[in-house]
Amino acid sequence: MRGEVVASATVDWWFMAKGESEFTHIYTYAEMTASITDERFEDRLAWNGSKKTDDVQDGSIYILNVTFNDTGTFRCFFDRILIFPNYEYHTNATKFITISVVGHATRGMASILSEVMMYVSIIGLQLWLVVEMVYCYRKIAAAGEEALRESESKKSLKPKA
Repeated sequence: MRGEVVASATVDWWFMAKGESEFTHIYTYAEMTASITDERFEDRLAWNGSKKTDDVQDGSIYILNVTFNDTGTFRCFFDRILIFPNYEYHTNATKFITISVVGHATRGMASILSEVMMYVSIIGLQLWLVVEMVYCYRKIAAAGEEALRESESKKSLKPKA
């Protein structure tokens, strides 16, 4: 478990722009200190991962002021060391994230379809509510008329003094 074993981790981010063939090291986070290593990302990367611990569990970053030049593939290399009394256990993982920067957000077909279905559902539910209200009104009106008839019939059955 995390609290039972002393551990430390480092996170390295790499970037390969669209059209390039090699990754360039852009960011390192180790011992609670961040370092931007590529001038293209100077003042544009911010740590969003685990804070106030050497045992980093989340190695995410923010990219600020995104430009079209940020289109490409990002690679995150996560290196973790578990420190036991007699040995150290090294483990690592690599994740790739491909980003396509567009001029403005485009709506996908699923988004459009879900919005249309929402409006259809709202209209359908309103129609159902109107039908239910008419049905209930008729039931109440019929019950009221029945009560009036019963009242009249009881009055006519009473002997007059």
